[in-house]
Amino acid sequence: MIGRYRSAMQLYHFSDDPGIAVFEPRPVRVPSERGPGRDWLNGPLVWAIEAARQAMYLFPRDCPRILLWATEASTAEDRAAWFRGSPAQAIAYVEWDWLARLRAETLYRYVLPAEAFESLEDAGMWVAREAVKPLARDVLTDLPAALREVGVELRLTETLTHLRPVWDTTLHASGIRLRNAKDWT
Repeated sequence: MIGRYRSAMQLYHFSDDPGIAVFEPRPVRVPSERGPGRDWLNGPLVWAIEAARQAMYLFPRDCPRILLWATEASTAEDRAAWFRGSPAQAIAYVEWDWLARLRAETLYRYVLPAEAFESLEDAGMWVAREAVKPLARDVLTDLPAALREVGVELRLTETLTHLRPVWDTTLHASGIRLRNAKDWT
């Protein structure tokens, strides 16, 4: 069940590896431009996501996806245009070609001790600079149901490229593994 661990701040790490006893800091696989003074984010770290934003990782690792959610700054017009009346807390877009893998994937959600992490103040992401032992592990075998359970509407599309304009709205948009999307370049 999603969200069965309750605390002031619940942090997770998602993996397709069922046997992680200790998370060791490691550099990111594909470094990103991090902005002035933030190059250290490409270095050895343990990454975690807070419970409220875990939906970003309820996908096969390399699955390209775009997730949208409203913020305090979001306008009613942007919400109406992109959510189209959906009561969901967030909308996740995935290419049709990934649907079979999404349905077949088993993920392991590791519960991590919040006191080991520092917030990046960026879409629920947290990092630790030292090794971290997980507190527990959940097995997730129905990712579409897990998304539904955390208030996310899954939308399938032929490509993600038509969603580029969402970054010009007042909604929050997170694009993950877009290098794997059709025609994204």
